[in-house]
Amino acid sequence: MTDLITGAQPPTFTPRILPPAAPLGPERPSETAARAHLSGLRHVALAVPDLHRTVAFYEGIWGLYRIADDRGVVFLGSVGSPEPFVIRLRQATDKRIDVVAFAAKSRRSVDTLFEELATAGVKMVRSPGPLDTPGGGYGMRFFDIDGRLIEVSADVAPKPFRDLEEGESIPRKLSHVVLNSTDVRRTIAWYQRHLAFRLSDWLTERMAFLRLSSDHHCLSIAQRDKVTLNHISFEMRGLDEYMRGTGRLLRHGHAALWGPGRHSAGDNTFSYFADPFGNVVEYTTELECIADEDAWTPRIWPATPDYADQWGTAGGLEDLFALDAATSEDSGLWVPAPI
Repeated sequence: MTDLITGAQPPTFTPRILPPAAPLGPERPSETAARAHLSGLRHVALAVPDLHRTVAFYEGIWGLYRIADDRGVVFLGSVGSPEPFVIRLRQATDKRIDVVAFAAKSRRSVDTLFEELATAGVKMVRSPGPLDTPGGGYGMRFFDIDGRLIEVSADVAPKPFRDLEEGESIPRKLSHVVLNSTDVRRTIAWYQRHLAFRLSDWLTERMAFLRLSSDHHCLSIAQRDKVTLNHISFEMRGLDEYMRGTGRLLRHGHAALWGPGRHSAGDNTFSYFADPFGNVVEYTTELECIADEDAWTPRIWPATPDYADQWGTAGGLEDLFALDAATSEDSGLWVPAPI
């Protein structure tokens, strides 16, 4: 029998090395947060060439449910979210992003932001007033620097919701939206200046993660050669439910574009899929929380395999990049949505 080595100690754990810090702007994050009129992401509205087929995906497989249906427009909500709807789908000839909608802190925030943006020369589309979508409320619309239509609203009535049960593998809420830009630095500077988003992290120097609350990000901007939607992300109850949802998509014949895996920036899990018209959607969970605005250090995360997917389970990015490369520039830029 081999003798035990006297005094032998177990090996120590060496944590991964953090990447370099990202440069910060002249304003402290807490100061930016104090002047912010926005509090979070509400919904994303898409136009699609086949409404019936797209609704069947989001309602029947992805795990949302129908809130309202009106003249070729379907509003879909999440069981775990008080937001009246998180996805709006509209029948149209061409695929496009209709609206990206954010919550304002109050009616006064809507009015003040409208005046600030108009004074700054931002192209306004709709003056503050009552909204006629589910939940109602008070809101206005404008174009961002890339020509996407942005809605900001307050006093929106919540819908009934509940906590998801253990094993219930449907989205708890809308987590974040990622948009492609041809000039990522210009676009994030616009969102920081006009809408008081705070920088949470970079992925190399080609993707910026922006926040409005303690959630690591509700908006990200990615550098691409076209202005398009990158993806829409939905938060699951937990790791088990995230994996169950991923498995459901696979069993229904929807191959994962990338995932399951775990990001570095945001530390959240990911499984990416495509809806029937190539819009990329993500299941995620355990997104990092930033409790102290000024104590947080934004990092420039490398895109090396060990950082791109901490778990090493996601496989290559070929399918995700191929779909992104095949996507045409958004047909709705600088064109107000009809509803």
